[in-house]
Amino acid sequence: MATPVETDAMRRAVALAARGLGHTSPNPVVGCVVLDADGRVAGEGWHRRAGGPHAEVHALREAGDRARGGTAVVTLEPCDHTGRTGPCSQALIDAGIRRVVHAVADPDPTASGGAGRLRAAGIDVEAGLLAAEAARGNEAWLASVRHRRPFVTWKYAATLDGRSAAADGTSRWITSDAARAEVHRLRAEADAVLVGSGTLRADDPHLAVRGVPGEVTQPLRVVVDTEATVEPGARVLDDAAPTLIAVAEDADAGHLGARALRLPRAATGPGLDIPALLTALHQRDVRSVLLEGGPTLAGAFLAADAVDKVVGYLAPTLLGAGPAALADAGVRTIAQALRLDLAEAVRVGPDLRVTAYPRRPGGPSPAATAEEN
Repeated sequence: MATPVETDAMRRAVALAARGLGHTSPNPVVGCVVLDADGRVAGEGWHRRAGGPHAEVHALREAGDRARGGTAVVTLEPCDHTGRTGPCSQALIDAGIRRVVHAVADPDPTASGGAGRLRAAGIDVEAGLLAAEAARGNEAWLASVRHRRPFVTWKYAATLDGRSAAADGTSRWITSDAARAEVHRLRAEADAVLVGSGTLRADDPHLAVRGVPGEVTQPLRVVVDTEATVEPGARVLDDAAPTLIAVAEDADAGHLGARALRLPRAATGPGLDIPALLTALHQRDVRSVLLEGGPTLAGAFLAADAVDKVVGYLAPTLLGAGPAALADAGVRTIAQALRLDLAEAVRVGPDLRVTAYPRRPGGPSPAATAEEN
């Protein structure tokens, strides 16, 4: 049974893990706190970048000899895999750790098994401490491992009556400076930011991260542009961040060179095959996608059951006319309505940020599944 000291250490480890968001893909974010034999914090660490030392290694280095006979508190089961780094399970054994408490079991078959190795070495292992909190912080990676596609967060901004723009098409700015600053934080935490050709034509977005303090790994910019209509001078084609333009297999896209990602067209209706797009991104080590596209692209993703999380910014403003935040998502009757589980509603400046997760028929959402393990 975990002690209050270990519970506090796990909360700290979850907070440490969050520092790695946007930097560790295709690896998970992980935090670790090492307690000495007397239960005092001896070392802390988090996974900072893919290919670099894991959280346990950072924490053990900081703890030094104080780790011997102590406890390692980790947000994810220590890995038992040798890749660009050695197995954390063996590092903990070599350091003389007496007890390991981890929150979530590792679902990746290539890296799991650390808990078994630790037990075989005579180390006391406890699993499941603050599993829901740790899983929520690592929801994108956990879901991507289980479903073999990126975790998709649909972000949108709308007025209180659900409009994404006015009747004349103007949309700058519906939400406040504070809400727009948060969107850059969401971008910084994602592996890829995705929009459609309609947004590209209407807004010429840059999609790079700006104004976020500290070191930022720019996300991959992805534009779904079926007919390859992007103009050479589009801001998304500059060198601020890498860019892919997803086009139809038969589109005339020679002018895009290596930036073109050729995909099959959707089996029904316009656009590209959404599952094929997500598979292609997953193969490029993209584990999380921030969908910032307009109502048409959002509708296509929802119709394809490819949205895992919804973050809506609602401004206390009324327009009465203009495009809705969401277009056709395949819903024809109220019985087909896409129901969401509300996770959070928070005021951001004058606006309201609502976070919710889709309910999926026959089972929980990827995030909920992650929390149960």
